[in-house]
Amino acid sequence: MGTNQLSPLDGIRVLDISTILAGPLCCQILGDYGADVIKIENPRSADSLRGHGQAANGVPLWWKEVSRNKRTIAIDLHTAAGADLFRELASQSDVVVESFRPGTLERWGIGPEELRALNPGLIVLRVTGFGQSGPYSSRPGFGTLAEAMSGFAFMTGSEQGPPTLPSFGLADSICGIAGATAVTMALRYREVLGGTGQVIDLNILEPILTAVGPAPATYHHTGVVETRHGNRSTNNAPRNTYQTSDGSWVAVSASADKIARRVMALVGHREVVDEPWFLTGRGRAEHADLLDTYVQEWIAKRTRSEVLEAFELAEAAIAPVYDARDITEDPHIRETEMLLEVDDPDLGKVMMHNVMWRMSKSPGSIRFSGKAIGADTDDILSGELGLAPEAIAKLRQENVIA
Repeated sequence: MGTNQLSPLDGIRVLDISTILAGPLCCQILGDYGADVIKIENPRSADSLRGHGQAANGVPLWWKEVSRNKRTIAIDLHTAAGADLFRELASQSDVVVESFRPGTLERWGIGPEELRALNPGLIVLRVTGFGQSGPYSSRPGFGTLAEAMSGFAFMTGSEQGPPTLPSFGLADSICGIAGATAVTMALRYREVLGGTGQVIDLNILEPILTAVGPAPATYHHTGVVETRHGNRSTNNAPRNTYQTSDGSWVAVSASADKIARRVMALVGHREVVDEPWFLTGRGRAEHADLLDTYVQEWIAKRTRSEVLEAFELAEAAIAPVYDARDITEDPHIRETEMLLEVDDPDLGKVMMHNVMWRMSKSPGSIRFSGKAIGADTDDILSGELGLAPEAIAKLRQENVIA
């Protein structure tokens, strides 16, 4: 969990005043790779993410992960004294990540222009539903809306069924990863290329719009509106989920032509490989009914373990469809430490995802799990800002901090 090696973002301080998921996940990633992240919450209205997801013994598990490696401080930024504290922290920080509606920070006197006047090197990442400008900029924005407007929901689900939304924070997560990338680019611009700080305008819609793919280009150039095809792909076949004889499910992908040939040979239908339409993924997709029938008939006669073993021997691409129990018990996931049990003061140990990528010279690490609101308020105000205990007590009495 810990490391003595230098992390890529050692010495970088990030103020996280974002909420729910996209901004906090961005800051989690930055913290995983060495940044000193200070999570700032309203004393009377904490980040709603604390109440999302399942809890163990009353302890929110999602919060423990997304807020790991973050010191926490409770400041009411609406107040003049709270805004003053924030300005002081921002003056000695490298990055601010916020997710308020456009204009909110400006009304409080802590917008990017005010902050960068104090600290020209400051990078401000602004995460919103639809961006800082445009006709939708003032709308409340959540991942669900982006999943709908990006084309993801329209293209997901069974052909005869309704558009389907994910049951998890897909758009927010993609946005959070994009945000971490944007911040590191801005840091490189500042540190290596001799630039200054800057403002990054990131919305939740655009990253998932990119991830969904070239449907807009397809429509623009061909007039074709791509629709739902269940678990099939319009780009290749066989590609679907198939049920085994013991009631399990497996997913098969034959994006590469040679993999498609191996799959059809394995299931006993080499004859289709010689068909002219089999030569391209698009041609195979147009014959998905036939290919799916052959693959499903073969898989339905065998148990999951038998199917997986046969596909592995044939060097064909397949994976079991996992639930959470399967994930935690998978030997590859456990051996490669994709999941870790992290020391936690509330739960003893808490399982969470590891850092997203392994770096041989400057690895990330999970130094501690998510903390209670305001757990580090006194330490930060005294250590970073030099406030005396009497001044901190007065701020707490005035409900500026907690």
